[in-house]
Amino acid sequence: MKLQVTQENLNRALNNVARVASTKNALPILSNVLIKTIDNRVCIAATNLNIAITHYIGSKVSEEGSITVPARLMQDFVASLPSGIIDIKVDDTKLRIKADKYNSTINGTVADDYPVMPQINNGSTWNVPAAELKKALQQVILAASNDDARPILTGIFFHTHEGHLYIAATDSYRLAEKRIMPLAQEVKLLLPASAMQDLLRIIGDADEEIVVTHDDQQVLFTVGDVELVTRLIDGVYPDYRKLIPTSFSTAAVLPKAELVNITKVSSLFARESAGSVTLDLDEDEKQISIRSIASQLGENTATASAKVTGTASITLNSRFILDGLGVINDSEVSVAFNGKLEPCVIKGVEDKDYIHLIMPLKS
Repeated sequence: MKLQVTQENLNRALNNVARVASTKNALPILSNVLIKTIDNRVCIAATNLNIAITHYIGSKVSEEGSITVPARLMQDFVASLPSGIIDIKVDDTKLRIKADKYNSTINGTVADDYPVMPQINNGSTWNVPAAELKKALQQVILAASNDDARPILTGIFFHTHEGHLYIAATDSYRLAEKRIMPLAQEVKLLLPASAMQDLLRIIGDADEEIVVTHDDQQVLFTVGDVELVTRLIDGVYPDYRKLIPTSFSTAAVLPKAELVNITKVSSLFARESAGSVTLDLDEDEKQISIRSIASQLGENTATASAKVTGTASITLNSRFILDGLGVINDSEVSVAFNGKLEPCVIKGVEDKDYIHLIMPLKS
């Protein structure tokens, strides 16, 4: 293999791909990235057998070929090179790199043994605007569980409901759901949140559309010159819609910034109680107040004016409130619930497509 690429293109490809390579895997070759030529382009790829990312970059290819080299070393080395043209040549299992005044050799292995994800044949394909999917993932992914003992809850659930595409995530303590767009075909996909984090890093501001192709085992996301393939999580996602109330006896509407401020202040006193704060909605006083008590530190009540319907209180995790508010883009938000034992729903007043539901704590 013999070729020329720019440092900028190779560095961007390695940054997208190399994080998937795992040094903890039982197969040593999975800590490498694959570099190979395809039709006058260079393919940079890595996989951990559950997720695979491939980035294609333009190049001047003199000789076709392939090799795998240690991902971390290659990524750090190319990032350290000055911008400009890089000459790459493969001699047997050695990758020789020339750039400006740098002349280096990286020991690699033959690419024949590098695993590849199976092809998706006869799968379903649909498109989604890149900006819409990126925003949706940012709003939903925070609610996915980190507990591998319940693998289904570590996933992001893509599905269609009443002719629209939704994505949702829950760790059983809270739920985030986003309606993205109308979609005629039926979709029901449970994807690892870790793979969706990688997808988020890949989607750039200039990307306009993402092509999604899937069968009953895996999903391929094509974002410009980058492809991400991930295996589906096996299992049935819980019927979370039963949790979402259709009407509320108590609700408050107020500026998001004010709710953020009073929650932050109260959360300082809630550290002892694992973030537990009590929201009081008072229709007569037209206000919402948040109370927190720390036996060692003291107590705090922070209040804000609001449009309030009904009078009631509920105890919630303050971190979950702040997480939900952090991904809502509206200037005004609503907080609504049906008594202290029912879930609380936080959403933007203008954005009807996103909800953040929080289960109550025992007060």
